[in-house]
Amino acid sequence: MMTLDRETLDRRLAALVAATAKAGLDAAAIVPGSNFQYLTGGRFAAMERPTILIVTASGERRAVLPAFEVMTWEKLGFAAEVFPWKDSEGYDRATAAAVAGLSVKRLGVEGQRMRVFEEMALLKAIPGVAIVDAHKAISSIRLRKDRHEIRSMREAIALSEAALEKTLQEIRIGVTEREVESELLRNLYAGGAREMAFSPIVLGGAQAAEPHGHAGGYRMRRGDTLLFDFGAAHDGYNADITRTVFVGEPEDDARAFYETVREANLIGRDSVRPGMTAAAVDDAVQRYLEASPFAASIVHKTGHGLGLDVHEPPQVMRGDETVLEPGMVITIEPGLYVPRLRGVRIEDDVLVTEGGAESLTRFPRELRVVG
Repeated sequence: MMTLDRETLDRRLAALVAATAKAGLDAAAIVPGSNFQYLTGGRFAAMERPTILIVTASGERRAVLPAFEVMTWEKLGFAAEVFPWKDSEGYDRATAAAVAGLSVKRLGVEGQRMRVFEEMALLKAIPGVAIVDAHKAISSIRLRKDRHEIRSMREAIALSEAALEKTLQEIRIGVTEREVESELLRNLYAGGAREMAFSPIVLGGAQAAEPHGHAGGYRMRRGDTLLFDFGAAHDGYNADITRTVFVGEPEDDARAFYETVREANLIGRDSVRPGMTAAAVDDAVQRYLEASPFAASIVHKTGHGLGLDVHEPPQVMRGDETVLEPGMVITIEPGLYVPRLRGVRIEDDVLVTEGGAESLTRFPRELRVVG
């Protein structure tokens, strides 16, 4: 939980009200998750007990809360009328009371976050209401990060990069993926990280060809690629970094494979600037990879938005015409993968600035041999 200052609370609430009205909604219903935290500062668990914040297009705020969460809520300083409920009585009456007197015909919800039983509670409380998937509209208020958010991301990235460097210095031929993963986690926590953005991905040799594989007992051999995709989180804001190294000297074809990805990463980072679309950044990267000798090894887009969620809008892919604006943070993470042989991915977290872009990640991208 973090207490947000009044100016920040008011600015974020105003952004939600404007997004709700623009989407033609009478109100938005927010459940625990990134949007909830962004608006209130509260990090509530999404369990069997519904917690729902309702914000109308006129700015009225009502919160349905388990009774035992009320004191925690009050510490946030977020002004809303609270409708608590106890386990012994259930949440239907509190939900109905929270929407009483409101004229809500179209209710926007987070389609990627709200669960069925929460939606059913709202439908029961507001007979005839149209539930609209407004996830994109609601989440749009988080697209542009302020200086406090960017500072938190810089801290998460610094912790992550320091831990990676320490880990690389300990790698030897014969070490297993799980041993490397454990060393990385030890270094992250020893360096001051309190939480992870996601479970680290540490993959060696042929396993590195699985973009989101899981560390196992494979022992590193000379010439193998070793891929790290991981990040610490700070105040809820995430780092998302990928680096690929070689354990022992690689063959010439593996070097060429790596350098193709490195050049694609550079093209992507150089393409980021205000006014550029997410699709255009992806297209620049994909056109380079498609013209390379390794076109058959392309399996994913260039990147995604980053913040309170590891994956959030915009998507850096063909078809996403979101115009990049100062304050947005996206990943640039081209990769190439040959099944049962190797995989290479290089990922940076890039901030769109007034004059162009800044890579918040600074860890070297040059081909590195360890072990």
